[in-house]
Formats: sequence, structure tokens, C-alpha cells
Amino acid sequence: MSPDKLVYMANQIAKFFHSRSHDEGVAGVAEHISNFWEPRMRKQLFELLEGESERFDPLVQEAAPLVRPVAESA
Repeated sequence: MSPDKLVYMANQIAKFFHSRSHDEGVAGVAEHISNFWEPRMRKQLFELLEGESERFDPLVQEAAPLVRPVAESA
């Protein structure tokens, strides 16, 4: 997926959760990405956050450590 599209999608999820309390928003973003994004998307998210975190909404940045990690293939 293009990096721009992935950033857009993550930020749209965060935008939705801004209507909740901060802690609930962070948890909601992490839960949504963990449950609905396939491993390749989560892997790309983690890679983009390492180098370009400023492109992401603060809720996405805070939620990242709570997102289900991608298992390394053998």
C-alpha cells in the first residue's frame, strides 16, 4: 500500500476516536488497527512510525505500542 494511503487511513481512525476520552481514544485506535489491519499493513505502519512519525496523528503515535505486533516469519 502506498505510504500516503496508510498514513491517511491511520489518521482517519484517530480522527474518529478524538470524540472519546484520551485514554479511550488511544485504546480504540490500537484495537481497531490490531483487529482490522492485516499483518503487512501493521508492519508498514511500524516502519513508517520509525522514520516519519510526524505524519501521524498523536493518537496513532501513542497507540502504536499497543497495536498487536507482527510475528516474524520463520
